[in-house]
Amino acid sequence: MVKFLKSGKVVLILSGRFAGRKAVIVKNFDEGTGAKPYPHAVIAGIERYPLKITKGMGQKRIAKRSRVKPFIKSINYTHILPTRYNFDLDFKSVLTAETFKEPSQRIASKKAIKKLLEERYNSGKNKWFFQKLRF
Repeated sequence: MVKFLKSGKVVLILSGRFAGRKAVIVKNFDEGTGAKPYPHAVIAGIERYPLKITKGMGQKRIAKRSRVKPFIKSINYTHILPTRYNFDLDFKSVLTAETFKEPSQRIASKKAIKKLLEERYNSGKNKWFFQKLRF
């Protein structure tokens, strides 16, 4: 079978707290690990999407509405749906194996991911990724 769940693939989360949200696979574990013997992936996604912006808004209001709230999670392959889209950001330098062990490291990595996602949103790339999923 071809391995198509690779890092950079955009996925939709199907169950849990972040169901219906978009995320990007940062690292995949096809064979599982000692603690998690099932195939899973470390993902980074958007918990709160940016709001709509119109021409009449000022710079301060645009900056406030352009904020993104990220999340990071380790999730089973059965709970994600791959899409045809890829996302080429380097989250690997931000997320490591120790990220999930200590809350302070998790918070720091979320801040770094937030910065990367907001830069990508403000540049106008990957527009579909930053829109709410309509269903």
